[in-house]
Amino acid sequence: MNVMIAAGSQSAADAGAEVARHGGNAVDAAIAAMFVSLSTEPGIVGPGAGGFISIWAPGEAPVVIDAYVEMPGRGLEASDLGQGMERVWLDYGGGVSTYVGYGTVGTPGGLAGLEMASEHFGSLPWADLLAPAIEVTSAGFPLPAAAAEYLQASRYKVYGWDPLSHASLHDASGTAIAVTETIHIPALVESLEVIAAGGASEMYTGLIAQQIVAGMKQHGGIVTAADLAAYRPVERVPITIEHSDWSVATNPAPAVGGAVMAALTLLAPRDFDAFSQEWIDAYVAAQRDVLRFRVDRMGATHDRHTAAADLLSAAGKGDTSMLRGSSSTTHTSAVDNAGLACAITMSAGYGSGAMPAGIWLNNSLGEIELVGQDPHGLEPGTRLVSNMAPTVARHSDGSVLAIGSPGADRITTSIATTILRYTDQGLSLQDAVDAPRMHVEVNDGNIVSFEPGMEPSQMPTREYPPHAMYFGGVQAASWHPHRGFEAAADPRRTGGIAVG
Repeated sequence: MNVMIAAGSQSAADAGAEVARHGGNAVDAAIAAMFVSLSTEPGIVGPGAGGFISIWAPGEAPVVIDAYVEMPGRGLEASDLGQGMERVWLDYGGGVSTYVGYGTVGTPGGLAGLEMASEHFGSLPWADLLAPAIEVTSAGFPLPAAAAEYLQASRYKVYGWDPLSHASLHDASGTAIAVTETIHIPALVESLEVIAAGGASEMYTGLIAQQIVAGMKQHGGIVTAADLAAYRPVERVPITIEHSDWSVATNPAPAVGGAVMAALTLLAPRDFDAFSQEWIDAYVAAQRDVLRFRVDRMGATHDRHTAAADLLSAAGKGDTSMLRGSSSTTHTSAVDNAGLACAITMSAGYGSGAMPAGIWLNNSLGEIELVGQDPHGLEPGTRLVSNMAPTVARHSDGSVLAIGSPGADRITTSIATTILRYTDQGLSLQDAVDAPRMHVEVNDGNIVSFEPGMEPSQMPTREYPPHAMYFGGVQAASWHPHRGFEAAADPRRTGGIAVG
């Protein structure tokens, strides 16, 4: 079995290749790579994350494993809510307001989802998939450049209030660890070893769960033992669209990213040469309408299933007039030469700063743009809103593609633009990833943020430098029955590719 991996770092991609060399398939490789990313990208993501896993096995229907964060609070009284958090302003991506602290942590589902994917689609033992992450963290790992960039804005406000978190990112004198300097987190190594031996259940009913709940009780968090024990990943039927001889499968409701990405792909202009000035101006208008619909109709308190159906119906008809009225994430893509494709996106929001058992936990309840102004306002067990859209696709010639991106609300526009470059413009996968991007900021007066080469002619703009981290970090891998493997890591992040 040969596997191609594109991941958030070279060490993560290498981990996937190592697992493939030991007999793993694309799902095994993607899981191993993701464990390294979860463990070695502080500020970007952490093991206390949630996410989605899109898988398309040859001869089978595609599936999405929903392992996203849930609203906690089972068994609590109203007087227990509204604590354990502080609102902060981060000078990141033009500035963002968020909440941090134990009170912002939602029930993490990532590990449970990875275990489900391993059991249903993998071929190697669970412990083998964690071995690379344990090896890397035991030796110590360098602070990645992308993490260092985010930590410039968040190091003290997010990762400075918790003594364990602060100690992990500073030396004994209190000096911040610089990019490429080595990070050692012994408690994380111990937790990874516990999870490798006992399975993901250690996070939900075992030793690590006990430490998480103890931290919650001490610091005003609302994740209870009942929340962790009740968590289950859900296997969902993906949104599937047809585009340029490709069948494209992506994340369905209650997440919103897949529907938005699919709509943006379907609404790509057909009356102009791809990515000409006329095309760009028409696509900006489509982005504006889709992203405004996303804000107005697909929030935490909306019926996201109905809204997704309405969005895709309008996009399928090419009529956007029917629509008018995070954050820190990482992605891994893997394909193998049997035609199996796997795309995994995980997010911890902007990070809560909480670090029980050496595990950085999410601040998904504190992401105001997704949850709203009341972090504790949803019913326990509610799946939170997500822009993530890990995507797998299959061509009529037998080719397969796995693709996804981090980047908060830029996830959808980054993936759609890359797919359109690849399918409609005919660029290589790496050239499609490298190509400039744009994104309509509908909450900022419909200003178009763009990289050079994607400037519209008819709307207010905000220019970024080429390959700005703001526009995500698309990782993509493909396999063709005759041409073999192709992969691309985004220069906007410190991604890497490997084959094993």
